[in-house]
Amino acid sequence: MRRFVALISLGTLIAAFGCSGGGSSTPAANNNGGGNGGGGNGGGGDAANNSVTLTVDGGPAGLGYISADVAFADVTVCVPGTNNCQTIDHIALDTGSSGLRILQSALTLPLTQEGNLVECFQFVSSFTWGPVMMTDVKLAGEVASNIPIQVIGQSAFPNIPAACQNVCVPPGSCSSETLQDLGANGLLGVSSSVQDCGSFCTTPSSLYFSCPTPSTCSETGVSLAQQPPNPVAMFTTDNNGVLVQLPAVASLTGEATATGTLFFGIGTEANNGLGAATILQEDPNTLSFTTVYQGVAYPGSFLDSGSNGIYFLDSQLTGMPDNNGCGDAPSGYWYCPNATTPFAATTEGTTGTQEAVDFNAYNATQLFSTNNTVFNDLTGPNSTCFPGPNGTLQPCFDWGLPFFFGRNVFVAIQGRSTPGGNGPFWAY
Repeated sequence: MRRFVALISLGTLIAAFGCSGGGSSTPAANNNGGGNGGGGNGGGGDAANNSVTLTVDGGPAGLGYISADVAFADVTVCVPGTNNCQTIDHIALDTGSSGLRILQSALTLPLTQEGNLVECFQFVSSFTWGPVMMTDVKLAGEVASNIPIQVIGQSAFPNIPAACQNVCVPPGSCSSETLQDLGANGLLGVSSSVQDCGSFCTTPSSLYFSCPTPSTCSETGVSLAQQPPNPVAMFTTDNNGVLVQLPAVASLTGEATATGTLFFGIGTEANNGLGAATILQEDPNTLSFTTVYQGVAYPGSFLDSGSNGIYFLDSQLTGMPDNNGCGDAPSGYWYCPNATTPFAATTEGTTGTQEAVDFNAYNATQLFSTNNTVFNDLTGPNSTCFPGPNGTLQPCFDWGLPFFFGRNVFVAIQGRSTPGGNGPFWAY
């Protein structure tokens, strides 16, 4: 059975910046950009040890349906300071959020909770609930020692506070606590942010809770050091960003699987140089850039491997809900043109640097009927993202995983030095 999971799309906290649309996500905001793990280029590592394999396939064992356009990596976690480790497969890569999150059902290690902290991490169309635990994270030869992560669906805290559930309509209806809901064994957030929500969460909010007992939870503020960080920012070397490298993909039918590489560091090794990539400096407050499409500027745009398609607004394209037969998603809309439809847009950073982007849209129903898992022409409407004037929401462009196929895409961490200047920026 095929089921296309839009809810795996990740991104910024709704409490800070709302966004709605077909599984879109947005980069985390309100970060201070310092953090641990060094602030320079982070060079000096072994280039053979600064990369892991990315695989786009139908998802982890036991999922019960076929996923699509999700890039997975294996992640090793250990009890801090020990060799008691576990490697977990099918952790979804997300350049639109920061922090490692692992399903309790996939984790066997006896990790220790950070105080009484339990997190309600709110994505665009779902939330994850579970305690903050301490672990060592190992990716290839890189190690982030004794850092907080979120363990999702932890049974010791079965009572989810109403303030957390209110992200859903109706409340509690979009929890991602199981493998079937999440579509992965966990999430590897490697955005431009150092922490998952930064200074926004240092005061009490509906994102972090102190739970001295399973039934007694109250909103709390947390320090930057207590928040699950981008693990890359915590490496001792190669800690200024990542390079996502995925192969080109055939149009119309897609492909069964695809294999690529996630490199750690930017310009720190022989295998992660910027080359001729165009650098798009991000807005330091929203960590986004502008996309110009059909003469209209869409600020708040972003490159997000955690989104399954490219999401944008075009009234000439056909899209209809899942129950009317367009695509096979549990929620949201997909574009379903009857033939391949080419488009052109221009991305623009805050310093005025521009780069043209050509992309295609094809019928989502036809794509999903192939039972393939990799598509470069999957698209859908994205209605609102970052706040406009007076805090109102505005349309945006979400360049999801199809954008990454056939490109080298760099994500530079906020406040870190690279050969292309200081982050935050995207480059391709």
